[in-house]
Amino acid sequence: MKDVVVRFDHVYKTYHMYKHVGGLKHFLFNFPKSMRSLTPNTFEALRDVCFDIRQGESVALIGKNGAGKSTVLGLIAGVLRPTKGGVAVSGRIAPLLELGAGFHPDLTGEENILLNGVLLGLSRAEVTRKMDEIIAFTELGDFIDQPIRVYSSGMVGRLAFSVVAHLDPDILLIDEILAVGDTDFQKKCIDKMMNFKENGVTIVFVSHSAADVAQICDRAIWFDDHTIRMDGEVEAVLDGYGLL
Repeated sequence: MKDVVVRFDHVYKTYHMYKHVGGLKHFLFNFPKSMRSLTPNTFEALRDVCFDIRQGESVALIGKNGAGKSTVLGLIAGVLRPTKGGVAVSGRIAPLLELGAGFHPDLTGEENILLNGVLLGLSRAEVTRKMDEIIAFTELGDFIDQPIRVYSSGMVGRLAFSVVAHLDPDILLIDEILAVGDTDFQKKCIDKMMNFKENGVTIVFVSHSAADVAQICDRAIWFDDHTIRMDGEVEAVLDGYGLL
């Protein structure tokens, strides 16, 4: 049996939320009410979540918006910390959690490839060596020399995926990135992910597309009301969720 590379052990994640109390005058003339509004409310993003992911598994996280899927990815990536419980991750992570995260709008596409590649753990020499291959994968043509503030969201998605596609990750995290770009590029992304899968890369994939989930993943975890509703084979979980 392969090693566990991601473990969630009774994980909770909550956020403090504060109400806006208006200006100083409003605060002073409504002092008791204003003081009450400064008392933080909590939003529970995850509640008592437990699961293991083993090396080489391809796991889909499904559920309605706000159910907790992206929070799970953030915890695996290490950009979030649990409020309670434990998250253990082993291996080099390549995250695609937000379009353009780590990109600078005034830098060109090529300059952002270098920046993003270094942020994701490659050396400058490694990025430079792979630069032509990454640029070819983007299919952005002359736009690669333009600042990305002129890019559409689909073009930014192409750039972001192309960088990650040329890393050598142990764990690949993808949050709805395949929803951008044209059909041909989406197929290209799917093919690359299947290549990662064949090479034993662990994939954690958030998607609302039953077709993409069924094609890429062997297992699905359904999140409902900030906790796990069902965890098992893709077809059974998609059927339970109502996507089949």
